Amino acid sequence: MKILFISDVYFPRVNGVSTSIRTFAGQLQELGHVVHLVAPDYGVATADEAWIRRIPARKIYFDPEDRLMRYGVALDHVMELRREKYDLIHIHTPFAAHYLGRKLAHLLDVPCVETYHTFFEDYLHHYLPWIPRRTARGIARFVSQRQCNEVDAIVAPSQPMLDVLRQYGVRAKAGVIPTGLQAQSFAAADGAAFREKYGIPLERPMILYVGRVAFEKNIPFLLRMAVELREMQPDVLLVVTGEGPAEQSLHQLAIELNLQNNIRFIGYLDRNTELNGCYKAADVFVFSSKSETQGLVIIEAMAQGTPVVAIAELGTKSILIEGEGALIAPEDELIFAERVNSLLQNKKVRNALGAKARAYVEQKWTSRAQAERVVEFYQGMLIKM
Repeated sequence: MKILFISDVYFPRVNGVSTSIRTFAGQLQELGHVVHLVAPDYGVATADEAWIRRIPARKIYFDPEDRLMRYGVALDHVMELRREKYDLIHIHTPFAAHYLGRKLAHLLDVPCVETYHTFFEDYLHHYLPWIPRRTARGIARFVSQRQCNEVDAIVAPSQPMLDVLRQYGVRAKAGVIPTGLQAQSFAAADGAAFREKYGIPLERPMILYVGRVAFEKNIPFLLRMAVELREMQPDVLLVVTGEGPAEQSLHQLAIELNLQNNIRFIGYLDRNTELNGCYKAADVFVFSSKSETQGLVIIEAMAQGTPVVAIAELGTKSILIEGEGALIAPEDELIFAERVNSLLQNKKVRNALGAKARAYVEQKWTSRAQAERVVEFYQGMLIKM
């Protein structure tokens, strides 16, 4: 098959959508399919651009990390893209990419599939705070329902996310296909070297958050939880890895909570050189986001044998199984801290849960298996056209 991905986000912008696109594209190419991508131009080229068509884009004022493709300019590329004779169009974001993808699919008379990567209902009000939360949620639901019903099929990263879309009134054909992990996520990593580089003693209890440092990720909960955990583990260190618009407010909250000696913000880590070592260095991975359509960083941590304590909400519910590499906690700082402490104070239990975590991910969450599922989904769409 010859497939065109279209997205309003891709590397060098680091987030789950970019990772998902790169993972699926790489696996589809390994399976013998041709995959091209239309994405914004960030002014910085990534390592492998041969399969990407970059479209001039403008910054978004409320989130300068992101770009919005200039739709008028994108339309200038339609005729060239049409000549590629794609078998299927796969949209990954609901902005300019959605409308460009629909137009191109119509011109080529091919199926148009869209992945619903982001739970906008719980996202929009963080970035448009002047709009009442109820109104923002209503807008997100209306636009999501309308756009999902405009394409031939929807891919949801988890069953809970698909259930939400059905509640919105989405009637389109749908499949649940999460993003899997590539082989590099399972590669042996040196946690001790990571700790040495960042000045973290081997014996110091370290808990870790990895992900976008954004308002919708519920990271303040982890800081408040760390205050409770410090009563049980005075030397505990919460490491926050990633970048995003909430960094300044989290630094301020850490000061207000007197957490300066128990928290470290280390920013962006290169996925290919440092991230595995970071996961491996941690004693426990902690995650409290309630807006994930999947929760890819959880299975990345598990792949390195790091046990997880997390809130099971929306997409993470389809990953987290109590005792299978993870402990599930409620959104209660004290109870969450007690669950983390139960692992920090017992190395044998912690290591056993970590071993289960890796085995669980190896069995169910490889990128090859998920790519084969998406190929089957595509083929079902082509047969019906």
